[in-house]
Amino acid sequence: MKDLFSKQAAEYAKYRPGYPRALYDCIFSHVRNFDQAWDCATGNGQAAVELAAKFQSVIATDMSRKQIEHADQRPNITYQVCPAEKTPFPDHCFDLVTVAQALHWFDFDAFYPELERVLKPEGFFAAWSYGVARVTPEIDRVVDHLYHDLLGSYWDGRRALIDEEYRTIPFPLKRRDAPSLSIELDWTLEHFISYFARTWSAVQTYVDKNGVNPVDLIAPDLEREWRGAPTRKIRWPIYLLMGVFE
Repeated sequence: MKDLFSKQAAEYAKYRPGYPRALYDCIFSHVRNFDQAWDCATGNGQAAVELAAKFQSVIATDMSRKQIEHADQRPNITYQVCPAEKTPFPDHCFDLVTVAQALHWFDFDAFYPELERVLKPEGFFAAWSYGVARVTPEIDRVVDHLYHDLLGSYWDGRRALIDEEYRTIPFPLKRRDAPSLSIELDWTLEHFISYFARTWSAVQTYVDKNGVNPVDLIAPDLEREWRGAPTRKIRWPIYLLMGVFE
């Protein structure tokens, strides 16, 4: 698994969107027992906190120590630094394993056998990602210019799996049907710009290579198309994979 987010760990925790209650309700409806869950590649612990409200115990792991340092703390969450593909956990110990916005970075050939090893026989797996933010047609054109034209060559190749809505991602489990879901949040223009400038991995790569932030190039266009609104509703489509081993 690649670590592309340690440099902006604090900003990631502050500016990344959270996930809707409907997503967790959907996942929990497939879970038989709520003893122990593993949130793999937890990042700032967004999903782990939601699991902790339902499960007796949650193990949350990430290969980035800096991400773990900025994660939300709960009494029943244990954070550990380790890769997704090789863990210290005993066999068949988890009722649920989740991966939020990270499965596309994994070494699939190594991760899925590890997942099968640590899931209980009746255990459930869910992984999801979200696409490019949508606001209005005018704002979307500015965002797409940033995403495709300015940053196209700076994205890691695995990002294409999100662009393909997780339809082409390897998934050796028996799938469960997933509903249509999205993240919807009211954000200020400042928050919206900071989300791109401070959390997108391709932006950080661009800055490292060129010494300037590409978001500065499109910020005036975003401000113009924002048209003075205090906030606007931002929508991200969610791509959800769920299943069990047979």
